[in-house]
Amino acid sequence: MKKMMIPLLMTASINIIYAQAKRMHSGFSVNGKNVSIHTTADSTEMRLTVNGTAVFKAMPQPLETQVCVFVDPDKAFQTFLGIGGAFTDAAAETFAKLPKDKQQEFLKAYFDKKNGIGYSFGRTNIHSCDFSSDTYTYISEGDASLKTFNIQHDKQFRIPFIKQAIAAAGGKLPLFASPWSPPAFMKTNNDILHGGKLKKEFYQPWANYYTKFIKAYEAEGIPIWGISIQNEPMATQRWESCIYTGEEERDFLKNYLGPTMKRDGYANKKIIGWDHNRDLLYQRASTLLNDKEASKYLWGIGYHWYETWSGGEPMFDNLKMVHETFPNTNLLFTEGCKEAFDLDKVYDWKLGEKYGVNMINDFNNGSVGFTDWNILLDETGGPNHVQNFCFAPIHGNTQTGQLIYTNEYYYIGHFSKFIRPGAKRIACSASRSQLLTTAFKNTDGSVAVIVMNQSDTKTPYYLWINGKAAEAIALPHSISTLTF
Repeated sequence: MKKMMIPLLMTASINIIYAQAKRMHSGFSVNGKNVSIHTTADSTEMRLTVNGTAVFKAMPQPLETQVCVFVDPDKAFQTFLGIGGAFTDAAAETFAKLPKDKQQEFLKAYFDKKNGIGYSFGRTNIHSCDFSSDTYTYISEGDASLKTFNIQHDKQFRIPFIKQAIAAAGGKLPLFASPWSPPAFMKTNNDILHGGKLKKEFYQPWANYYTKFIKAYEAEGIPIWGISIQNEPMATQRWESCIYTGEEERDFLKNYLGPTMKRDGYANKKIIGWDHNRDLLYQRASTLLNDKEASKYLWGIGYHWYETWSGGEPMFDNLKMVHETFPNTNLLFTEGCKEAFDLDKVYDWKLGEKYGVNMINDFNNGSVGFTDWNILLDETGGPNHVQNFCFAPIHGNTQTGQLIYTNEYYYIGHFSKFIRPGAKRIACSASRSQLLTTAFKNTDGSVAVIVMNQSDTKTPYYLWINGKAAEAIALPHSISTLTF
């Protein structure tokens, strides 16, 4: 496959590409109205490019031979929270090594709603995770009273990085924080790495640790929207990890973490359970949500996409089951990336398609938002203190100072740029299986319809709404956002 010169495209023409986006939001009325079409397509130069407009015209009952994407704006579902990525130590350290002009390009590319893709949400880690250059906590080892608690480590790279992102996003960027492991002395294996469990005698000190973190970060001017209880609580990893059964997570939440958050004045902060793969999603959700005392503290259930690590397909039906069984519980994608980084594959089209497939299916099955993993990594797919190197939407080459935009960035942008917080997902379906689609109606009345074509076949279709239709074309291996 021919490699596209994506960084040059971004630096040379990003303003041209996005300047036309201001025509998008013209109010909701399809009769005679124009549809703006932005497309990213394989084997072309199109990257979130305005590649045409279409006009709604009268169209009665479609024929079976006519390919259609049907949208019903009057049938609304979940409220959209936002899309963003994770501010890890690795991301912050890579950002700090970039030239100042590239730092500004990066911030604009992610957080500028007009000239970038408008990220509106984020995640960060509570002390170290695998995507840190070292292992560390915020206390001296053995300090159960947390008297030595301080976030001095984060003040060097991560906190300044997050502050610049908040400013670039217009001053508001909801952020949730996740722990990968308690300190070693609090665990049954006396090791911050390699799994182990939280010792019962440290349930309360560990609950206090969360509120200490929130207080410390907010004192630095970084509001914390919420927390997840534990990153990947059923994975024994060679990096920071800690195991909770469903019952253990439930009891820690209802007897310690929930009451502690309330006691310390953080009852308004959102608490997210599970924060692991779709495979055990229903079992964990039901264990937490069927307990009245635990569920009263729980804002929602977080999930990842790594259930495919041993082969097979993403388990979207498990997400659907949780949504149907617990319709008042928020579902949030809290992490995902392509693992096993290879610099020679940064322009592989499958990277972006993986995101498109997951985002469309997750939103259609009730998810309220999407949080990518590392927002930035270096040319090695790190730094990572256990060499667990991965892909990110943007890589910063710390040797050359250049930014590398993978196809992930553009695929995510087809959602994050055009679907804004507060939007409602609306009914949307396609008449051909090669087209994946979802749609949202924003609070200003504008509608965004995403149409993805995974096939090798160019597919003309009609965007059909209440007897009116606009003609469009889904290029091979493409994603388009249609707005009106």
